[in-house]
Amino acid sequence: MTGADQAGENFATATDAAALDARYGRTPQRRARQRLLAWVSAIAVALVFVAWVAWAAFDGTAASLQSRMLGADIQADRSVIITYEVSAPAGSEVSCALEVQNDKHAIVGWKIVDLPASDRYTRTFTEEVRTVDQGVTGLIYRCWLA
Repeated sequence: MTGADQAGENFATATDAAALDARYGRTPQRRARQRLLAWVSAIAVALVFVAWVAWAAFDGTAASLQSRMLGADIQADRSVIITYEVSAPAGSEVSCALEVQNDKHAIVGWKIVDLPASDRYTRTFTEEVRTVDQGVTGLIYRCWLA
């Protein structure tokens, strides 16, 4: 093959490739549009993430309520006494969910306790939770402002 034939063959290949790219939408404009869309999407995700972090960090209610287990006393086959401490802003009513688990970590007792408002920040409570099976431990599942 001569140099002119090779140049013509390369030209035909480039022309064919350009025609195929145009036919199937692989144009420079489309690539630029896809790149722009990817950047806009990434920035939007980053902004949502930053907003969520700021909301979670500065949400005052989560930091104002704390609960702490002090002990669980297994009374009988069907009863556990749970002693716990709740710290909440003065004048706030609080509800807590208490649970008792057996030796396989299955929940065998559950009780929701409504605690009245008080002028004290930290208070200690003792509650009896009845069970359907022998419990081995009592826990605070969760406390929330009522």
